[in-house]
Amino acid sequence: MTQLINFISSHTQLPESSIKNTVELINEDCTIPFISRYRKERTGNLDEVQIGDIVKYKEQYEALEKRKTSILKALEEQDVLTSELKQKIEATADLITLEDLYLPFKKSRKTKAETARKNGLEPLAKIIMSQNTNDLESIAFKYIKGEVISIEDALEGARHIIAEWINERTDVRNNIRYQLERFAIISTKVIKGKADDENAQKYRDYFDWSESLSRIPSHRLLAILRAEHEGFIKIKIEIDDEKALSKIEERIIRSKNDCSEQIQLAIQDAYKRLLLPSLSNEALQIAKDKADEAAILVFAKNLKQLLLGSPIGEKRVLAIDPGFRTGCKVVCLDAQGQLKYNETIYPHPPKSDAIGAMKKISSLADAYKIEAIAIGNGTASRETEALIRKIHFKNDIQVFVVSEAGASIYSASKIAREEFPNYDVTVRGSVSIGRRLQDPLAELVKIDAKSIGVGQYQHDVNQTNLQKSLDVVVENCVNAVGVNINTASKSLLSYVSGIGPKLAENIFEYRKEHGAFLSREAIKKVPRLGDKAFEQGAAFLRIKEAKNPLDDSSVHPESYTIVENMAKDLGKTVQDLIGNLTLLQKIDLKNYCTASVGLPTLQDIVKELEKPGLDIREQAKVFTFNQNIKTINDLREGQLLPGIVNNITNFGCFVDIGIKESGLIHVSNLADAFVSDVNEHVSLHQQIIVKVLEVDIPRKRIQLKLYK
Repeated sequence: MTQLINFISSHTQLPESSIKNTVELINEDCTIPFISRYRKERTGNLDEVQIGDIVKYKEQYEALEKRKTSILKALEEQDVLTSELKQKIEATADLITLEDLYLPFKKSRKTKAETARKNGLEPLAKIIMSQNTNDLESIAFKYIKGEVISIEDALEGARHIIAEWINERTDVRNNIRYQLERFAIISTKVIKGKADDENAQKYRDYFDWSESLSRIPSHRLLAILRAEHEGFIKIKIEIDDEKALSKIEERIIRSKNDCSEQIQLAIQDAYKRLLLPSLSNEALQIAKDKADEAAILVFAKNLKQLLLGSPIGEKRVLAIDPGFRTGCKVVCLDAQGQLKYNETIYPHPPKSDAIGAMKKISSLADAYKIEAIAIGNGTASRETEALIRKIHFKNDIQVFVVSEAGASIYSASKIAREEFPNYDVTVRGSVSIGRRLQDPLAELVKIDAKSIGVGQYQHDVNQTNLQKSLDVVVENCVNAVGVNINTASKSLLSYVSGIGPKLAENIFEYRKEHGAFLSREAIKKVPRLGDKAFEQGAAFLRIKEAKNPLDDSSVHPESYTIVENMAKDLGKTVQDLIGNLTLLQKIDLKNYCTASVGLPTLQDIVKELEKPGLDIREQAKVFTFNQNIKTINDLREGQLLPGIVNNITNFGCFVDIGIKESGLIHVSNLADAFVSDVNEHVSLHQQIIVKVLEVDIPRKRIQLKLYK
């Protein structure tokens, strides 16, 4: 445990006591949301990001230890494990150093050095490395036998062995790593015959490109690697070869004789054939890992903002999935998102029944007491929005344009088929659009996060790391908002702390059979939901209109007694405390501190009592695009337009201005001063005003500037 804590501490700079207690909680199968919210005293008030870092480095340490065990076992089986080597391996703190230690003992495929050894040339290699003779030819002559038919054969074989020794030297490898880390240049060239390929045009900036590997932005490196993967360019990693060779020679050559000439040749061979190819690939992979990390961080930030997007709440919604030839799919949903009616209207060409469509929408709005209309932002969105705004509704109905990203993925999924077995994909897609307006979080958790379309090269990064990161984001968002156990889908329930897919299924089936849960205590009746799962999840599951008002709050059941004692000491009931700032301010929290409950938890309890069950998300706001801008051809430089941020990357953000193509606000156009983090200036789905800087119609590119 001490080594683990030291490892995590060296990477995070967090207090050792906080790390130790957090690791203990993780080992007890506690989740990040639970630890960060309800075990603040034990962690020293660490937030979910810091706890996430502890989890990450704990996994890295465990992977390192597992690899050490594997290597030690392999060395023991080869009977080459000395006490000194074992000590070095056990003391190693990173995988690269560990693999360097193991390199000389790896059982690899047949090599030139191995062939030379079988030909009996290792003694000659040792003589050359001793650098004590000027009469190499006569010595090498003695090794002519079998497949070695000349002095040059003998010397070449010896050089292959020496080259392998040089390749295995940790000091040599680390020196080249140092040069690659600081001075490496990544360059690209278009593959002959590919320059005119239509699919290659998006990569044309990289047909002849070079820059420092250590400074290349993550998005550019990922784009270059994708272009290489698709077969359009070749990548090369280069350093100053002469400088690198001289550094190796300084470490190895101690004399000027026949031996030194052979060693120099062996160094050149080792460098070009073994060291540079291996270590430049390693350097590129390290750069790729860093680029992955940056891209995953961007995706995670975007996903969090998207999931915590503004809900309209429990309102009756008419949702429209727009289309031209196939018509517009219309559904009516009740306040809980249940499908009440569906139909297809044809207001646009070729049928162009706009009057009939308007009458139908108007009658549906009356019949189902519609409070808001959600229109998908895909094909025919603008035309459908314009049509809807012409209708004179009897009641005040808000009109929203909603992102369709991933709706088609949901509509064809197993989850959608289970929810709507008797409806086709078009109806399911419309339902998804409407529910996204009611509660984005509840609907988006049903879709694979990678399909939502708010990432940066998400298909090029390490998919395991991406999935882990996104799962954590979804879990944190779901638990930050809380879940109504009596209306939540299985997908939403599965992300609740301590629940998971199987218990979510059990909760769903229990609810279907026994009706709504009336208290948190009743959750314990769900099959296989034991004490641990209840401890982890109960406070994130809400019971609306419960007998105990705390059941619809983030106060953990383990703290109910504390609240009851607070009320009792004031001569009041728990219900009297809810929302009563005057009463809550009279509570002296120090009187309720115990060995396990301190001020951080007590302050959280009082804050929750002020507004129990308050949704942390802002209310959805109506937004209207410039109705005169229909296509990219309508844009002019200098125009000021309303827009919605629909994606954020490290190089800027993309903005929906109401046409098919999104515009880009490059990072340099977000502010007059240097911008280090795009998220400090804009957030996903933020409503902004942009200025059109440039319109490239042939390439369908729009450059924008943030106006306000």
